[in-house]
Amino acid sequence: MKFQAVRGFKDWLPEDFAKYEYLINIAKNWLKKYNFKEIKIPILEKTELFVRSIGEVTDIVQKETYTFQDRNKNFLTLRPEATAGICRMVIEHGLHVRPKPLKYFTIGPMFRHERPQKGRLREFYQIDLELFTELNPYLEVELIDLALKILNTPLKQSGQSLEDIYTLELNSLGCFKCRPLYREALLEYLKKHKNELCETCKDRLERNPLRVLDCKIETCKEIVSQSPIITDYLCEECKEHFEELKSILRALNIKYVLNPRLVRGLDYYVRTIFEIKAKGLGAQDTVAAGGRYDYLLEELGGPHLPAIGFAIGLERWAISIFGDEEKRGVLPLDNILNKLKPDLYLVLLGKEAIFEGIKLARILREKGVRCETTYEDKSLKAQLKNADKLSARYALILGEKELKDKSVIFKNLKESRQENIDFENLKELSEKVYEKINYA
Repeated sequence: MKFQAVRGFKDWLPEDFAKYEYLINIAKNWLKKYNFKEIKIPILEKTELFVRSIGEVTDIVQKETYTFQDRNKNFLTLRPEATAGICRMVIEHGLHVRPKPLKYFTIGPMFRHERPQKGRLREFYQIDLELFTELNPYLEVELIDLALKILNTPLKQSGQSLEDIYTLELNSLGCFKCRPLYREALLEYLKKHKNELCETCKDRLERNPLRVLDCKIETCKEIVSQSPIITDYLCEECKEHFEELKSILRALNIKYVLNPRLVRGLDYYVRTIFEIKAKGLGAQDTVAAGGRYDYLLEELGGPHLPAIGFAIGLERWAISIFGDEEKRGVLPLDNILNKLKPDLYLVLLGKEAIFEGIKLARILREKGVRCETTYEDKSLKAQLKNADKLSARYALILGEKELKDKSVIFKNLKESRQENIDFENLKELSEKVYEKINYA
């Protein structure tokens, strides 16, 4: 029997790790500059947490979660997103009493039992951050700007501008005062087209008509394109808030596109929501997205504490930067994948050289040199061939003669040139080798 990974789940090969590690380090660097603190939340949560937070009528809860009963008959769900779990953590550990703002981020896998898509398998990785405090348009813009700064950092190396690759889409969902008016107008419009809607959207009509705006089926999208827009129904307070937010974005020269039919797939959002989309990714082009939620903590049994957050899809971000089999990337992979190659291959000839070689390799690695070797008594030709296969930058040839003469051969494998390094002991040799690798 031939075993394969479960559909929608993917192995991460070394080259995948190199790409994702590069991007994660960029994100972490920016998040720490903004004083976000890293946390970890469980992959499994009680199902009720997601039903209460995400919304019972969302596709995520209705069709997309990995939910099961454990041996104690408790219903558990593999987390489809991180926000609900972070809110639960804030409440459970009483973090809301700490000085504000509370700033947290987490990086890890999410799970949705949907059709696997480009850059979104059933197991996918997200960089998620949440900010809990009394909010205003300035803080919201700062968070949007942070998302753009993270995404822009790799582009600077390629000479591309942010606008060449990404588009910021923006909308306001209003508040609980003005949204019912919009809901009523939307419902009235959609009822006229009920027979043209898909079966799922027909079910959504009475329970949560706003979810129809998020449908991906073409016939529903066509109907929605002519529907009333929520920004026409904003109360004065929400309208003023949204206008101020846009004016701050303009003052910071942050380009955006208004998308009045943007709703996001989760029920807890109010007022500001946004998506950052990458050009050339096709229909599934959202790389980062988020928004504001004022009442989620309260609905989960905690205090009233507004929050805003966003998530970056790691796989889609990687495709937008490095490309894939269908799309050319804006940043070459060579520099990233070079980190997978050894700096130095130790060619050890003879038993005495092997005995001393394990000591030398140990010292070099402690200095930070990516060192590779084999402790087998193979010929010089065989070992150099192996060094070439591993794409090592340099080789250090150490045999019984070299040990006796206190002089080893240091070979640049990329430029086919070599030199001798004289030494008195292994420590001195390691220091000279380290210097040549880092300054050659």
